[in-house]
Amino acid sequence: MQHRGFLLLALLTLLALTSAGAKKKDKVKKGGPGSECAEWTWGPCTPSSKDCGVGFREGTCGSQTQRIRCRVPCNWKKEFGADCKYKFESWGACDGGTGTKARQGTLKKARYNAQCQETIRVTKPCTPKTKAKAKAKKGKGKD
Repeated sequence: MQHRGFLLLALLTLLALTSAGAKKKDKVKKGGPGSECAEWTWGPCTPSSKDCGVGFREGTCGSQTQRIRCRVPCNWKKEFGADCKYKFESWGACDGGTGTKARQGTLKKARYNAQCQETIRVTKPCTPKTKAKAKAKKGKGKD
């Protein structure tokens, strides 16, 4: 009698675990990448603290919404966003009037359907080359 009770209890436990596992799989299918929705629209990656680092990106598709983890590099250019990847030319010559040099970039990749400009132009200040630094480097090698 005790053996039958034990077998019945084991069978019921096995059935409960099997049905709980099936429910868990259904939940993953509804919201995951394998869902029936094909046209996800993703927003920008919003860092959790400050202006770079780990954060979240929200996506919508019809009535479904999802939040996924993402990361904003700390050296990103805020003007064109972290999801727009560009191929840049070499830096141009220094403009004496403005004290800056510029280069142009063409869009290489737009991640998560980001709205990116096809070409962008970035500038940075010119750095004056000092002869003292160059001489110091040469002197170190002779010792």
